[in-house]
Amino acid sequence: MKKLFFAALVIFISCTKKEALPPATLLRVPNSSQLAWHSMELNAFVHFTVNTFTDKEWGYGDESEKVFNPTECNPEQWVSVLKKAGFRGLILTCKHHDGFCLWPSQYTEHSVKNSVWKKGKGDLVHEVAEACKQAGLKFGIYLSPWDRNHKDYGSPAYVEYYRNQLKELFTLYPDVFEMWFDGANGGDGFYGGKRETRKIDGRTYYDWPTTLNIVRGFDPSVIFFSDAGPGVRWVGNERGIAGETNWNTISSDTLFAGKGGIEKLLNEGSENGKQWIPAECDVSIRPGWFYHSSEDSLVKTPEQLFDIYLKSVGRGSLMLLNIPPDKKGLFHENDVKSLQGFRKLLDEEFKTNIAFHASARGGFRGEDQKYSTSNLTDGNDSTYWALDDEYTSGSFEIDFEKKVKVKYIVLQEFIKLGQRVKSFSVEVQKAGSWSKILEATTIGRKRILKLGPIEVDKIRVNILASRACPIISNVEVY
Repeated sequence: MKKLFFAALVIFISCTKKEALPPATLLRVPNSSQLAWHSMELNAFVHFTVNTFTDKEWGYGDESEKVFNPTECNPEQWVSVLKKAGFRGLILTCKHHDGFCLWPSQYTEHSVKNSVWKKGKGDLVHEVAEACKQAGLKFGIYLSPWDRNHKDYGSPAYVEYYRNQLKELFTLYPDVFEMWFDGANGGDGFYGGKRETRKIDGRTYYDWPTTLNIVRGFDPSVIFFSDAGPGVRWVGNERGIAGETNWNTISSDTLFAGKGGIEKLLNEGSENGKQWIPAECDVSIRPGWFYHSSEDSLVKTPEQLFDIYLKSVGRGSLMLLNIPPDKKGLFHENDVKSLQGFRKLLDEEFKTNIAFHASARGGFRGEDQKYSTSNLTDGNDSTYWALDDEYTSGSFEIDFEKKVKVKYIVLQEFIKLGQRVKSFSVEVQKAGSWSKILEATTIGRKRILKLGPIEVDKIRVNILASRACPIISNVEVY
């Protein structure tokens, strides 16, 4: 009888035990499009226009359409190379500052329809979009706001022209995941034969809120890139390097496209920023953004690309790598070889996660298993470890139960509930003795840190300071 009583008591207690409430969402969090963008990690930029054939970086706007003639142009080659290297998306320069359009736009004669390529019947934007679709890569567009060819640049008529071309692109080529526009606005140009300098106020001239709302009317999920977002921001340099401190939040009213002196703010973001606008790290595989044969020997090595990866993706951002096609319309063999080597390095360095299902120990929220340390090593992005609300610091240990050689640690916050961690340290145990080997600031979507190589028995992560209770979704060790 007593056994039955105690059994019933245990069942009663377990049934009446309160489940811990989930942590409250911080004020600034990513939307669904931004979450999808974060998970892409590696995207490609493709710069290709008349500049490829005139050996320039910025075309003046007076280039003849006839010079554009990529005799072996093959976007399927581009996409195949990119997919094998692990890239998830491709952004094409549909129109650069020279104003030449890679599709047969009805709004200008300065386009492929008047080129030698395919006797004026080609549409490169369509070909690239289709190649991406077939390979399962996302497709994005770059449409330069500055146009050194157009006669009306600087007047309201040009803004209408720019918007008409956006409508044209989003009508002809739906399923665009990102629209890219930069801060190069105004200066000297051809301007329909005027050959003069025109200046505009980048803050007001384009009336960006209206322009972006037009695009949202076609697809509300489009990510907008510019210096200040509103979807993702420039990282403040063209080296592909995010700040060691990198907040996904920033206040866009402190920025506008073309403003100087804001590189540090763009690079690091702001802990108390008003909007979630993560940094995108753009960099070219060559010194220039367009192809120049003189740079064939200056392609970044696989090791250089891997270092950029650690300083972009490994600091919570996305790596946007430009690979420019050559005059034939193909990725050059040196670029392809470097990308292949880069992929090999990634696969070798991050081959086996020795923390997967390793024993993880530490306190957790309300002693509720939904928030336990086992979630750190389960390989499931939808689960997480969390502490009670009153704790903004804490620690957990990963026990390998034997001596292992480690080189990298990967930490990820559950950013659906906001970015929280302000600082943390990592300790390792060898022969029963603990020693601190590094201290860092933010984590965000992903933080990759080099630890060794070093032999250890255990690893301890100490969250030193957090904006609210820390929430970590994943720990990997390689």
